[in-house]
Amino acid sequence: MASEIDKEACREAYNLVRDDNTDTNWVSFKYDGTKIVLGGQGTEYEDFKKQCTDDARIFAFVRLMTGDAMSKRAKFTLITWIGENVGGLQRAKVSTDKTLVKDIVQNFAKEFTISDARDLEEDYIREELKKAGGANYDAQTE
Repeated sequence: MASEIDKEACREAYNLVRDDNTDTNWVSFKYDGTKIVLGGQGTEYEDFKKQCTDDARIFAFVRLMTGDAMSKRAKFTLITWIGENVGGLQRAKVSTDKTLVKDIVQNFAKEFTISDARDLEEDYIREELKKAGGANYDAQTE
């Protein structure tokens, strides 16, 4: 059976994260049967990480502040979490269903597909976003 996505709710949550006038820094989308629905949203990255359990399949759009001494700016990432206990068929479905999510989540600096909780660390994600961001004026102080 083909998956579908709750476009209206997911798009609304995505736009909240993109809006500089809100405190919402992340939104997650999860499976409810074959439908991808809003899984949660919040301000603290650690709260998002708590959803990433060994049996979960989650897509997340996350805003992190990056930059250097010269400029700070919001950077966005799309994180696909596939827990270690997710079966092969469900794993495969995530990669095809990601196109449904990308119809809504269109603007991000870097994309991650993660199955190991260590790779979910905020500092790691932030560093990868910083690398993807181009000029790094902090290099003068290193």
